Amino acid sequence: MFRTLIGKIHPTVFLKAAKAASNAVSEDETRLVELCRLTPTEALVNLGVTEHGLSPEAVEEAREKFGPNLLSHKQELGLLMELLLRCKNPLVIQLLVICVVALLMGDYRSAIVVGAMIFLSVVLAHVQEHRSSKAVEELQAMVQTDCTVVRDGLECELSVGDIVPGDIVVLNAGAIIPADLRLLSAKDFFVSQSSLTGESMPVEKSAEPADVAGRGLIELQNACFQGSNVLSGTARGVVVNTGSKTHFGAIAEKLAGQRVQTSFDKGIAGFTWLMIRFMVVMVSIVFLIVGITKHDWADALLFGLSVAVGLTPEMLPMIVTVNLSKGAMAMSRKKVIVKRLNAIQNFGAIDILCTDKTGTLTQDRVILEKAVDVTNRDSEDVLRYAYMNSYYQTGLRNLLDRSVLSHTELDVERNCRKVDEIPFDFQRKRMSVVVDYEGDHVLICKGAVEDIYKSCTHYQVDDEVHLMIDLIKNDLLEEYEELSRDGYRVLGIAYREFPQTKTVFSVADESDLILLGYIAFLDPPKGSAAKAIAQLKEVGVSTKILTGDNALVTRKICKDVDLDAGEIITGDRLLGLSEEELGELAEKTTVFARLSPSQKEAIIIALQKRNHVIGYMGDGINDAPSMRVADVGISVDTAVDVAKESADIILLEKSLLVLEDGILEGRKVFGNIIKYIRMGASSNFGNMFSVVGGAAFLPFLPMAPIQVLVNNLLYDASQVGIPSDSVDAEYMQTPRKWNIDNIRRFMMWIGPMSSIFDYATFFLMWYVFDCWMFKIPGMPEGATAYYEQLFHTGWFVESLLTQTLIVHIIRTNRIPFFQSIASPFLLATTLFVMAVGVALPYSPFAAYFGFVPLPAVYWAWIAGFLVAYSILTHYVKTLFHRKYGID
Repeated sequence: MFRTLIGKIHPTVFLKAAKAASNAVSEDETRLVELCRLTPTEALVNLGVTEHGLSPEAVEEAREKFGPNLLSHKQELGLLMELLLRCKNPLVIQLLVICVVALLMGDYRSAIVVGAMIFLSVVLAHVQEHRSSKAVEELQAMVQTDCTVVRDGLECELSVGDIVPGDIVVLNAGAIIPADLRLLSAKDFFVSQSSLTGESMPVEKSAEPADVAGRGLIELQNACFQGSNVLSGTARGVVVNTGSKTHFGAIAEKLAGQRVQTSFDKGIAGFTWLMIRFMVVMVSIVFLIVGITKHDWADALLFGLSVAVGLTPEMLPMIVTVNLSKGAMAMSRKKVIVKRLNAIQNFGAIDILCTDKTGTLTQDRVILEKAVDVTNRDSEDVLRYAYMNSYYQTGLRNLLDRSVLSHTELDVERNCRKVDEIPFDFQRKRMSVVVDYEGDHVLICKGAVEDIYKSCTHYQVDDEVHLMIDLIKNDLLEEYEELSRDGYRVLGIAYREFPQTKTVFSVADESDLILLGYIAFLDPPKGSAAKAIAQLKEVGVSTKILTGDNALVTRKICKDVDLDAGEIITGDRLLGLSEEELGELAEKTTVFARLSPSQKEAIIIALQKRNHVIGYMGDGINDAPSMRVADVGISVDTAVDVAKESADIILLEKSLLVLEDGILEGRKVFGNIIKYIRMGASSNFGNMFSVVGGAAFLPFLPMAPIQVLVNNLLYDASQVGIPSDSVDAEYMQTPRKWNIDNIRRFMMWIGPMSSIFDYATFFLMWYVFDCWMFKIPGMPEGATAYYEQLFHTGWFVESLLTQTLIVHIIRTNRIPFFQSIASPFLLATTLFVMAVGVALPYSPFAAYFGFVPLPAVYWAWIAGFLVAYSILTHYVKTLFHRKYGID
């Protein structure tokens, strides 16, 4: 919800706003502060709720009063209001102005045509986008985030958006904080508030009344805030503020206009401003030329405005939205759900995929193979202590914990009781639980072997405890390395006994431990991983492994899936590197091991600064920061809540094969958008030369204003089929990025081709079909009008046919019609428009639009022009792609 609704606001901007907001407490936040002064029971009484939660009637009343728990709630608007809002688009405003001017000047025909264009731009776009948006919303609902709520005394799973003030929320490791809460109970409860404070260290929370004097809102230890997530422990809290009334929501609303532009946004904006600059220059020149040469400034104004319509890409918003929506629906059929539509283009632009190996390269099915003491003998004590550690921890249970807990024959509840817990963190790489066991408080520590060994001063064999000496430690490390080379994931198990009088424990107590032994797991590689990595490489995407596992087991897995690991860089090698050094190392390294979440994030940022588009795939709490900074965050529907909330793309299958399908679909979407942009840019650039030349040297306008408008209306209609078009296979073989310079060059290469045949048509109509006779003195008025209309009709038809035909030339880098054929829908729309253009001069509407029938021999000339135009444009297009590539 958080990333999807507010977009990717730059973290630095957000944190600055968060710090400012912490000093300016709103009325709703003041209420939360007051509740934090009270005991949990007093807080419930103050809110008028009980620990059994809200009744259905109370829920409905709260929903009616506070609305849904969304950061930016989009109200349902009526059809008329939605259409009026679309009319605020600058492109539509321009059409409305032209329509009004035409009406004021008595040119009702032009007003009707412009009205039809407004209908096409507004109503048709609304229908298309509304249909697509509904479909996309249904897809996004498939991966909504849920939370556990107590209502009417029963726990139930609800969508985060359905939470209302007064709800009792149950929180566990991996959950997101769905709203601003006052905690009612907490046990070993640690949260990450990094999205609000920038601090990566966990913060412990409790339910005890807080001393609020001199403390900022975020510092209150008995309050939790939307946008943060649970790292370990359990808690219950009562919802105080939801939606935009939360601390996070208030910041998000202030920054709603400061969303970081993606490469997609920048590309669209760059093209739009390119067209606007051309339009301003073109219309100004045409207006002056026509006014000066024809001495009719009213006609000059109307003609200039008509030309402005012809140069405006008014269909661009619809083409973009429908393309993205169709892409999202197509990707859903390949089991890829898009949460943020603009991410589709970045998905196709990915050139480096960063991923942890677990569940992507491996089967995500861990098997406990060994539980042995330091002499490598099977040990029931090692298994029992490991079981107690996994059983009593309140952090997110990973695959290793689940594998240990599958040994249900170990009944620990009868013999021990939990006393305390020291949660896992990525600096220590271990976690501990303290249990009351056999008359002592026993601290049981489990974690990465190297980090466990560093904390041990003794080791145990059978019932005897011995001093840990270097010889024993080296032997143990050799055994650990041997197991790692064989692909085992190994965890050390150690303990320390304390008197029962000690009840509070900290990280400092994880010292002077006694090494009991270790447990070893197998996480076998997926059979499809090697094929998937090879396929990604074929389409220009390199795979980098960023894992917290050790280098030896990572190398074994990479070997099994045919990924050349090269030199594996571990996290300790990154310490102290400059930004430039880290970038160079990240560029040439394929596999990084023993990384902390912050190091993964730093590697991604370093690669982005070297002009790479990065996708990051993860499913754990530790993956969320990396997904937020990546160009495309990718997760799976079985991921923890915070990972799903951080993602732009959700895979319904945790497979790289599925990922490749999504990347190719993203490139197809981008390819079709670029088609429209190239067609519009090159056509407009060519028309600029033709209109300026015709207006300057002809004794009349080269085309009547209404004809310019009809021409543009029909051409726009022909483009409606672009979102359904196919894309050449070779185009999708490499990542595609926005390149506005290349679009500008393409426009300047291809645009003048149409002007050549426009001027050829001018010559044809003027000299072959005798339109020069317009200038003969004493020519009857009817004959003069006929030759002017004949010229207009001839250029109208040629202009419409050539720019519609060119759609098929530009849409592919292959030989059109022979090696690549457009989709049936695009073929139908372009052929229909061309047929309408041919029929108009002979139709009952001809006189209305100022057309006259064309001589039969004209069509032979036009057929020749079309063939020559196609051949010449394809040849120039081929030269362009050889020189500048096919981006």
